[in-house]
Amino acid sequence: MASGVPDEVMMTAALIKELADMAKDEALLQGVLMRTKETPNSSELVTYAPFTLFPSPVPKSVFLQALAVQTHFNTMVDKISQDTDFLQEALASTIEVDDFTARLFKIHQQILKEGRSQLIVLGLNRSDYMLDQREDETSSLKQIEINTIAASFGGLSSRTPDVHRHVLKVAGRLEDSQRILDNNPAAGLARGLAKAWELYGSERAVVMFLVEEAQRNIFDHRYIESELWKRNIPTIRKQFDDVYKTGSLDLEKRLIVDGKEVAVVYFRNGYMPQNYTNEQCWDVRLMMERSTAIKCPDISTHLAGTKKVQQVLSRPGVLEKFFPDQPQVVEQIRSTFTGLYTLDMGPEGDKTVAMALAEPNRFVLKPQREGGGNNIYGSEITQILGEVKQSTERMAYILMDKISPPPIQNYLLRRDAPLTVSNCLSELGVFGAYVRLGEHMVMNECVGHLLRTKSSEHTDGGVAAGVAVLDNPLLL
Repeated sequence: MASGVPDEVMMTAALIKELADMAKDEALLQGVLMRTKETPNSSELVTYAPFTLFPSPVPKSVFLQALAVQTHFNTMVDKISQDTDFLQEALASTIEVDDFTARLFKIHQQILKEGRSQLIVLGLNRSDYMLDQREDETSSLKQIEINTIAASFGGLSSRTPDVHRHVLKVAGRLEDSQRILDNNPAAGLARGLAKAWELYGSERAVVMFLVEEAQRNIFDHRYIESELWKRNIPTIRKQFDDVYKTGSLDLEKRLIVDGKEVAVVYFRNGYMPQNYTNEQCWDVRLMMERSTAIKCPDISTHLAGTKKVQQVLSRPGVLEKFFPDQPQVVEQIRSTFTGLYTLDMGPEGDKTVAMALAEPNRFVLKPQREGGGNNIYGSEITQILGEVKQSTERMAYILMDKISPPPIQNYLLRRDAPLTVSNCLSELGVFGAYVRLGEHMVMNECVGHLLRTKSSEHTDGGVAAGVAVLDNPLLL
């Protein structure tokens, strides 16, 4: 059984068709929604967000390991964001050759020079993993990356458990349906936002969602907004351009947008170079960073999530610097790391290049980018490294061991796609939320999970990138 469901269910065409039709209706009933590609800025027409027909099997021990380490990752990201020397050193080579990281770093430096205007820090992140199947068939948990800005699908993943419970019941798998866990990241992420808003201390102030131009995934945001409104915390949605036109700092450096004081800026945009369509966007980012609004994330926490920092953290002795006298914590974090290699100029980087060119299929070449669909595999690695191996341009990337998850079979339900069984790979995300006031951590929690599954023919990309679909773990 290479899926979480017996073969007699998986292979009965009439039953699968009936289950798929019913599952789509259930997804709509439960609010697992997206706007359409054709009309991303209107809710007149919506469809179900793509999802798997069945939940996918995940070993319970590995799942619990991912949840247990999350608060340590929260602490680690927060400590890195406060260590200016570490960030400077870790990113020195990257900012020489990667313009986007360099621009972010310049803002970071300006804020350091002026002094931070806000002592309250809010972090909402998601750490993503895959299972790496060893030769003896056992699997270990390996981290792909940690997203410290605009980590998505906390809203929709709060609505998918009931869909899969219902599918399993109708398929005659009542016991399995009871093994689908409750999951509500939307409530946990909102708890972090609410705590920060409360500490800001103005009832009139708003939480501003900084959003993209095309808003297909608006319902994912709306679940979090709805949790905030339940607490009588007002929210507004603005794009960079809106803030440029109607935003300013008052004499106390409070951020005022469209006449409203902003307590928290929650970035659901600003993580890719193409989000900054003109210089005004960069001016707006700097203005928000200089303000007394709480930024989620602030600029140094954004930088703490870069691939280069991830690679530097895997070096011997680096984690110990952030967790002195806590060998168990170091071990818990380090056990999730896979091989990560520098491409800086010098003998160590040369060795990485040679290794990647010799066996490109063993590795993934990663640029400093978020948002899915950016990683480089196989023959493309040979091509790109072949071009840049003698040049400093190679420092814009890191190299990582390719993780080999066990393939599983499932049906991927997406609008207008044929109903066929696929060989699939799954990726587990774990959401973290923390709030720090000055030196004091006032909240540090793991607030839920996200399982995304894609056909094994796709090397890269997430749900928003149109490759992966939403899923739930069926714990084994």
